[in-house]
Amino acid sequence: MALELDAPAIYLASRSPRRRELLTQIGVSFDVIAFRGPPREDDETDETPLPGERPIDYVQRVAEAKARHGERIVGWRRLERRPVLAADTTLEFDGEIIGKPCDADDAFRILRRLSGKTHRVLTAVAVAGDGRLEAALSISAVRFGVLDDEDIRRYVDSGEPMDKAGAYGIQGHAGLFVEHLAGSYTGVMGLPLFETGRLLRRFNASY
Repeated sequence: MALELDAPAIYLASRSPRRRELLTQIGVSFDVIAFRGPPREDDETDETPLPGERPIDYVQRVAEAKARHGERIVGWRRLERRPVLAADTTLEFDGEIIGKPCDADDAFRILRRLSGKTHRVLTAVAVAGDGRLEAALSISAVRFGVLDDEDIRRYVDSGEPMDKAGAYGIQGHAGLFVEHLAGSYTGVMGLPLFETGRLLRRFNASY
């Protein structure tokens, strides 16, 4: 039986349908604050890594920036004050940040690199409200089985990898690629529910 959602408890500063689905799964009601995407994206939410920035520092910085900017938008629009939840996900492979592919060829190259290897998925969650901000980090290790070029090409041609960090979504067809996962399945999807729930409780967001 599905949970009945009450009046919105938070704002979600994300366009991600996966994050919307996961919040709904745990009964969190929300309104969405959508930032502008490239090429007109807000400077405050620019996801370009800084020179020499470590993957962990990068993902935390971006998630916190999104939460802070979401809270500013609430003020500018004179919306009802509620906590603003934001998140960011990236992959770390050989110490390198692996973000979203820029095109199909890039997606193919990324997946070939990940084939038969272990990478880390880093998802940072941040909540801003009443002038304060709290954040949490989920780190998962994912090992892919060995992928042949035909499997990779078929997956890339489906279009699924194009808006996802690391060029795959574990909740989709790429779940077939995952030989082992140590960590948070929902964190790999883009919103670790354990950490998210703890943060929301600190802001008295009911769910």
